[in-house]
Amino acid sequence: MTDEEDEGSMTLNAGQRVRLVADLRLAGSVIPAREPSEETSAFTASLALAAGIEGTVERVDEHHPEQSHEAREYLRLKALLEDFGHQMPSASRTQLDEQVVALEEHWDAYRRQMLRVTVRVRLDNGFVLDDVPAETFASA
Repeated sequence: MTDEEDEGSMTLNAGQRVRLVADLRLAGSVIPAREPSEETSAFTASLALAAGIEGTVERVDEHHPEQSHEAREYLRLKALLEDFGHQMPSASRTQLDEQVVALEEHWDAYRRQMLRVTVRVRLDNGFVLDDVPAETFASA
């Protein structure tokens, strides 16, 4: 497996050293810290961070997609079938099989929704990037 393949599947952990894998450009409104937040003192600015900058992961947040009732029911019935199907009467097992098959598309749809992982990283230059997709970083 190459480094590029590893980066996409790598799990980040708090305290881990990481490096930025692509150039980033941050843009938006900026307000000087010494002044109250008034619109008159705000201006537009941008900041570029070059790939390769290193930092330390401070926090990892996993954002799980919400399971539908049908996806939960699929899991419940599938577990019932796997645990007790061999003990069930043939007609009951067949009926349970049919219910599981009918719900399978809902389970597949849930599984296709990607788990979104974001991180908070304190870069060595003092900047902090928060709520950034984990794939923005690789192990340093």
